Parts: sequence; structure tokens; C-alpha cells
Amino acid sequence: MIFQVMRLLVVGFIVLTIVYVVVSIYSRSVRREKLEKHWDAEIGTGDRDAYIKQGLEAYRGSLRRKLILGVYVVPMLVFLVLLYANFM
Repeated sequence: MIFQVMRLLVVGFIVLTIVYVVVSIYSRSVRREKLEKHWDAEIGTGDRDAYIKQGLEAYRGSLRRKLILGVYVVPMLVFLVLLYANFM
């Protein structure tokens, strides 16, 4: 029984890691696109690449990026609660 749970945890962790990477890449590309559109529509002068790079650096420390870690936390908590409820 314990080996089955461990195997499930390992496989689940691998799947969640893949989901996390895909969501992170998607979210970063959406942010980059918004910065590019904002530059084209409103700013238009100066160094576009520097503006986008600065915006992506700000995104790196943003709350949205940290919330993506919920991909790991929420399913693991649900799994642990169900596991606990099953054995009680």
C-alpha cells in the first residue's frame, strides 16, 4: 500500500511539474505580449527591447507568478486530505 502511494506521489509530482512549466511559459508569453502591445499603442519612442526586458523583470517578482505555484500546492493538499480521510 505504501509503495503504491509513493508511486502515485512521484508520478503526480512529475505531471504537476510539466503543468507548472507549461503554465509558466504561457503566462510569461502573455505578459510579454501585453508589454509589446502597450509599447506599440502608447509609448513608441526609445528602446523597445529594454522596456520589455524591464517589464519582464518586474513580472518575475509579481504575485501572479507566485500564484502559479498553486499548481503544486492545491492538488497535493487535496490528495493529502483525501488520503487522511480514507484512513480515518
